[in-house]
Amino acid sequence: MSPPQKTTLTDLPDGRRRLDTDSSWEPRMGYSRAVQAGPMIVVSGCVGLLEGGGYPEGLEAQTRRCVERITEALACFDATLDRIIKVRIYTTDISRWEEIAAAMGPAFGEIRPANLLVEVSRLVDDALVEIEAEAWVG
Repeated sequence: MSPPQKTTLTDLPDGRRRLDTDSSWEPRMGYSRAVQAGPMIVVSGCVGLLEGGGYPEGLEAQTRRCVERITEALACFDATLDRIIKVRIYTTDISRWEEIAAAMGPAFGEIRPANLLVEVSRLVDDALVEIEAEAWVG
């Protein structure tokens, strides 16, 4: 998967690298899509937002889109999903975990990172799931 449109990879004076996208959330909330510090890349929480806005219908489709966005962020650092060592999944309805698993299993079945699944009361807009990831590129 190719990196998303309108991304900026910035080398910081302390050796970290920061990935910023054209998301309006990043400057408002004071964060970057992803940050690399040494051999670690940390990808901020990604909801299943489509490129043109809006969300795919259903939890499985939103989960797949979250994984695509994580893949796009990692690609900017020349890394791939197989470098992920930890994912954290936040969902608004944990009883629907099998829909999440239907997307996560195929994406991470051979990688098998550490995983956390937590129910939250609400996510931004119409998001049903949000996923953050940590990758090791040492």
